[in-house]
Amino acid sequence: MKAEIISIGTEILLGDIVNTNAQFLSKELANLGIDVYHQSVVGDNEERILKAFNDAFKNCDLIITTGGLGPTKDDLTKELAAKYLGKELVLHKPSLDYIEDYFKKLGKIPSDSNRKQAYFPNDAIVMDNPNGTAPGAIIKNEQKTIIVLPGPPKEMKPMFNNFVVPYLIKFTNSILVSKTLRVFGVGESSMEKVVEDLIENQTNPTIAPYAKDVDVILRITAKAKDKEEADKLIKPLEFEIRKRLGDNIYGEGETTLEDILGEMLVNKKLTIATAESCTGGMVASTLINYPGISDVFKEGIITYSNESKMKMIGVKQETLNNFGAVSKETAKEMAEGIAKLANTKIGVSTTGIAGPSGGTKEKPVGLVYAGLYINGEVKVKKFNFEGNRQKIRIRTVMNVLDWIRREIQNIK
Repeated sequence: MKAEIISIGTEILLGDIVNTNAQFLSKELANLGIDVYHQSVVGDNEERILKAFNDAFKNCDLIITTGGLGPTKDDLTKELAAKYLGKELVLHKPSLDYIEDYFKKLGKIPSDSNRKQAYFPNDAIVMDNPNGTAPGAIIKNEQKTIIVLPGPPKEMKPMFNNFVVPYLIKFTNSILVSKTLRVFGVGESSMEKVVEDLIENQTNPTIAPYAKDVDVILRITAKAKDKEEADKLIKPLEFEIRKRLGDNIYGEGETTLEDILGEMLVNKKLTIATAESCTGGMVASTLINYPGISDVFKEGIITYSNESKMKMIGVKQETLNNFGAVSKETAKEMAEGIAKLANTKIGVSTTGIAGPSGGTKEKPVGLVYAGLYINGEVKVKKFNFEGNRQKIRIRTVMNVLDWIRREIQNIK
């Protein structure tokens, strides 16, 4: 089966809305073994929408649309899908009852334009929308099928998962199953070299590397008749990749580095505190993204000035005079100082030059020192980052979190 995704809405063309729906649908259709060769965006215009349908059906037998199911005059998707397939719209009483009940709860009466959302071809499969007022529909005519979905992702995604997936799976004889490995500490090109022979010799499963904002992912994808068979195909390849990349692989799926580290800290009951200069509290704020971190995260302070470094966490005046605020010596005293102040097992510090000004030949913009007090020992790492101020700070945070993760793994 071949499909085309058509996103309908002038607001998308104008850039007012980011089209995340097409990304979601492409991934989900691929998982069902349905090929998507083309995506398009069209404004709220009858002539252009009908042309988009006609062009799409030259190459596919399934169109999935998002958007244009609302109550206003420019919401034309359902009506034009029915027109294209030669269908007359009739009242769908269950949808009308739902819409009237929805407005009744709001203390309002639905208008005629609201009621138009309850009209569908009498042979359409109408899909309930408990998250909004616009039902979706599967409209079929001979070998052509148009599935119309609402535009808001909070409405579209549940409708697709609850109705469309069970419908489409009947027409596929294979599915795609993917396993995503998340990698940190190895760049995309370096990682690709490590698994280069596996990529060159791939058949089924396939391997695809992707560079993300702060990490790199490897996606292993197998095509099989069911998930159990696909998992069996993926398992030996995953084992080989893990053997090669080792602890550079920090997680799977949609997990984040802070999730993994937070879980480790909580499970091992390792208390932690942070003292930050150049990152201005970003290490602390990233850590507390993990629910339950309050069990172990005790304190986070921003010691931006030399005075606060001395007053709050005991950095020596002599250290600052001799080595400067951006130095391994200062980072070391900051990490140990915050751990003692908060009485924690782990103390973390950051101090650096995030730019855009303030750098020198000896200490350029992007120079960062991070300190880590752990297991009774203080360690310091030096980083040299490139990019603007925000990128330098983000890279500092993620590298520090990864460093803590690796150190915790080594604790016996």
